[in-house]
Amino acid sequence: MIPTLIWILVALLAVGVYLSWTAGRLDRLHVRMDAARAALDAQLLRRASVAQELATSGVLDPAASIVLYEAAHAARQAEEEQREVAESELSQALRAVFEDARQVEGVRAAPGGEDAAHELAEAVRRVPMARRFHNDAVGAARRLRGHRKVRWFRLAGHAPFPLAFEMDDEPPAALVERVA
Repeated sequence: MIPTLIWILVALLAVGVYLSWTAGRLDRLHVRMDAARAALDAQLLRRASVAQELATSGVLDPAASIVLYEAAHAARQAEEEQREVAESELSQALRAVFEDARQVEGVRAAPGGEDAAHELAEAVRRVPMARRFHNDAVGAARRLRGHRKVRWFRLAGHAPFPLAFEMDDEPPAALVERVA
């Protein structure tokens, strides 16, 4: 009787340790996901800020400046529910303004334009990487949260279900090729 009780206690202890380890792993994934989201937000803000700065610098023609400024302003001011759409529209505006390599050359030829073009190229290159890191963390957390043991024992607690950030993040080809 006593050896059976000991085995039951050992088994319960092992299950408890395993569940605790799984909960810790899930918590680390949530922390990683939050850090990746913060990095993504920082890169999106940087891209919008650089685009706004370039739009107001007087280097671009007036129509391009207006298109770029309005898209960047909308991306910076967007509420969380509309953020993906606003950021996608900024990507489209960047591609529309910098679809022609001559536009990029015009920016580079202006005083301070070389630095501005380089800074914008770096900003638009980093957004897809930051989004990929965030969405990878979200995918890992979703996979772990999908396991039965996590659902049955409610190991995720009250954490909201992780959502991927889906947007059009294709950079303008003329900008990233010419400023590489």
